[in-house]
Amino acid sequence: MSEQARRRPHKPYRRPQKDPVRMLAFEALRAVDERDAYANLVLPPLLKKAREGGDFDGRDAALATELVYGTLRRQGTYDAIISACIDRPLREVDPPVLDVLALGAHQLLGTRIPTHAAVSASVELARVVLGDGRAKFVNAVLRKISQQDLDAWVAQVAPPYDADPEDHLAVVHSHPRWVVSALWDSLGGGRAGIEDLLEADNERPEVTLVARPGRSTTEELAAATESLPGRWSPYAVRMAEGGEPGAIEAVKESRAGVQDEGSQLVAIALANAPLDGPDARWLDGCAGPGGKAALLAALASERGAALLASEKQPHRARLVERALAGNPGPYQVIAADGTRPPWRPGSFDRVLMDVPCSGLGALRRRPEARWRRRPEDLDGFAPLQRALLTEALSAVRVGGVVGYATCSPHLAETRVVVDDVLKKVGGAELIDARPLLPGVPAIGDGPDIQLWPHLHGTDAMYLALIRRTA
Repeated sequence: MSEQARRRPHKPYRRPQKDPVRMLAFEALRAVDERDAYANLVLPPLLKKAREGGDFDGRDAALATELVYGTLRRQGTYDAIISACIDRPLREVDPPVLDVLALGAHQLLGTRIPTHAAVSASVELARVVLGDGRAKFVNAVLRKISQQDLDAWVAQVAPPYDADPEDHLAVVHSHPRWVVSALWDSLGGGRAGIEDLLEADNERPEVTLVARPGRSTTEELAAATESLPGRWSPYAVRMAEGGEPGAIEAVKESRAGVQDEGSQLVAIALANAPLDGPDARWLDGCAGPGGKAALLAALASERGAALLASEKQPHRARLVERALAGNPGPYQVIAADGTRPPWRPGSFDRVLMDVPCSGLGALRRRPEARWRRRPEDLDGFAPLQRALLTEALSAVRVGGVVGYATCSPHLAETRVVVDDVLKKVGGAELIDARPLLPGVPAIGDGPDIQLWPHLHGTDAMYLALIRRTA
């Protein structure tokens, strides 16, 4: 060592500073990765704890939310960019390191945070949660990423559309290739439509409220919060960004609730379907967590009908009870398996069976779901979906109507299930659901209905209405 180097004073070690916003975002991402948690369930208690500790204000909460959801939505794109900036396979990078890198990439490429601030804040986070050694790796990678904007990176890492359309769209719009393929098959059409759909999946959804008829009104909800009227549902109110639904009295009292307009339209269509004969007994056979059941119960009450809400999981049945609490008309909530039901065949006039599914229609709300699902998952759902629809058709009387619904547009979970069950069961026929939603455009060629995020601003809900004929 030279004499000059020996005389140079050593910099004192500086302890890393914890940034509460980025620490919280990192904790949420780790929970999503390690525990298969959902961000919409993990994030609220973390934000509440931070607020109660005095560390957070509204702007901090908004930034933390954007960092978590933005990173999860664009994970596929950011992984491709990070992979181009390192000299090892991505799978060899420890998951916590990848989370810090993805958070940094989102700040650099997906927000207006200045480059220097994005890099320095991410490196400081790395020092806190990973240690100084790996923080140097994070610093080097993020400085490479900062040399180009998002468009330039995408042009570099995505294959050309003409060479591989599905892989191109997967990288550009951050969806697994198999999901792109499945959505494109369901949607049909050319490039513009699928690109609009994939981009809509990456946008933050509006918070939509439902005024449960006979218990609340859209006027009451609009007076309680800054909002816009719903697009399609007469019971919907769209909250302005930053609104807090839990602070509204009608929501606290279960007279109103948070519910996507697509879910509202499913309940409305079933309730308005024409029947032959009486209309006194309704069933929601997969009722948890209770949004559709609460709307159906309110609609049934206006007609003097009674709703039975059945949910297999006891903890979800308790959520249904909470959603229906105070409904003026008769209702009952039970914990029961819809594939082995306790009710007698032919007991009901209207039946809703909103079956468990892949959730590909709600990727706006649960962006991490796109990275967890696998094509083989559909094989697991298929027998359950068919069994539930079969029992629903058994539960309804002749002349009654069954609504088969999913929050997935995947053909293997929608039309294929309906067609298979109708061929097997017999004595039932599809009825045209489209006239039951007047004014809602582009819902398909019928007789079933398919909603889309990019066309309707809703989750991609599917509904088939089936009348029992024999």
